[in-house]
Amino acid sequence: MPSLDALRTFIRVYELGSMSAAGRDLRISSAVTSARIAQLEEHLGVRLFQRTTRRLSPTEQGRVFYDGTTAALAALTEAEAAVSALTETPRGLLHLSAPLGLGRRLIAPEIPDFADLYPQIDLRLRLSDRRVDLTAEGIDVAFILGRPADSSLRLRAFAECPRLLCAAPAYIAARGMPVGGADLEGGRHDCLNLRFPGATEFHWTLQTATGPRKFRVSGRFECDDGDVLTDWALAGRGIVLKPVFEVAEHLAQGRLVPVARATPPLPVTLACLITDTRRRDPKIGLLIDFMAARLTRRLRAEEGKFPPARALSAES
Repeated sequence: MPSLDALRTFIRVYELGSMSAAGRDLRISSAVTSARIAQLEEHLGVRLFQRTTRRLSPTEQGRVFYDGTTAALAALTEAEAAVSALTETPRGLLHLSAPLGLGRRLIAPEIPDFADLYPQIDLRLRLSDRRVDLTAEGIDVAFILGRPADSSLRLRAFAECPRLLCAAPAYIAARGMPVGGADLEGGRHDCLNLRFPGATEFHWTLQTATGPRKFRVSGRFECDDGDVLTDWALAGRGIVLKPVFEVAEHLAQGRLVPVARATPPLPVTLACLITDTRRRDPKIGLLIDFMAARLTRRLRAEEGKFPPARALSAES
């Protein structure tokens, strides 16, 4: 009978399409990863993957085995969670993800307290501003800003986070103060944009006197790390769109100032996502309830450093 470790290794190799990537994800060596797959193939008497020098792809038998294995492990995980709930001793491993700014400022500081409350739950937090695929990347809970279009995921909203446009005083002194969104279009200002793979143009949705409107913006600098954009804004390189909690300290100290206040950005929802298959795991419920209370309180404290101004009545 194959071991659970071998089955979990097979699933990660299948989902990530790489022995080395699966090994890194599971914190085992490539040799151990390869040995586990070889043991499975010997036990089953079939090839689970086609290997070439450039790629690894599942065979037909591999695809069938993946479907059965994921269903079996999901049932086992649910059974373990049910036993854990009865014994009132939640245990196991949770994989979490969050965008860089949100993760560093709000999520990561709360993890140690949760771990102290539940010492038999281990946590791995992955921070990245790119979009993550919960199923493919083995994420149990993804903290996000916004509401994704994928309806197959379960969303728990925590709070609405106000956002604003801001820039360094040095940038305003050199380029002038934009009053509203129209001042940002046509290359009149350098806007610092968060770049994702496949993005071809950028729009900022701002509030106007007639309702939300998209403004096409551009600039010389782009990055896939939101904290880098903040650093560039502090260096006077352009205008950045940020949740207030990410830049509240800079605003309170005058290192950044609000701009285009006639047309502020729409607020963004702070929420978490889980897959439908993981929603009944008690330790996930414990984590989400804990974070809901802590994040709401922390958001109020951060935003209290610099209360956002209301939109003006019309765009200039």
